[in-house]
Amino acid sequence: MKVYRYLAVVGCLFALSVLLANIVIGEDTNTITNNVCSMSNPASTCAASNTCGSASSPCTIDIRRSQGTYATATPSIPGVKSNKPFCIKVGTAVTFSTSSKNTAFIIDFDKANPFDHQGAIIGGADRPITVTAKHPGCYSYSVGACTPGTVYGMCGHADTQLIISAN
Repeated sequence: MKVYRYLAVVGCLFALSVLLANIVIGEDTNTITNNVCSMSNPASTCAASNTCGSASSPCTIDIRRSQGTYATATPSIPGVKSNKPFCIKVGTAVTFSTSSKNTAFIIDFDKANPFDHQGAIIGGADRPITVTAKHPGCYSYSVGACTPGTVYGMCGHADTQLIISAN
């Protein structure tokens, strides 16, 4: 009888460890799927249909929390999808804002920041942040969006990319 009890406990522990491993492995679903920054010339993907703003017209990026723990960054380009790589020309003013009420956001470029801004870009529904594109290149960044009343770890998050073109 003790052998059966021992086997049942070992079997339950094994099943629990497999379940936890699947949860941990499958947790990061917001990774970059179309990595344009790994291309030899990311700026070659820039066209009028995926370029936001210009030196005389600002680019607005709408940050929102959606689907539980997911965040979106949508540039002001007609017909563009959220969290897809897009282009901005050097010298373009970029406004990070949110159209969602009571939402705060954070944009983190880690160490390589293409704008005239030091550190993470932190704003909210009542505080849009405007920066200017300064450094050409391809940049990966994290988008975070939180609403009041969310508990730690329940803010939306996504990783995406941006290309700053010199011309």
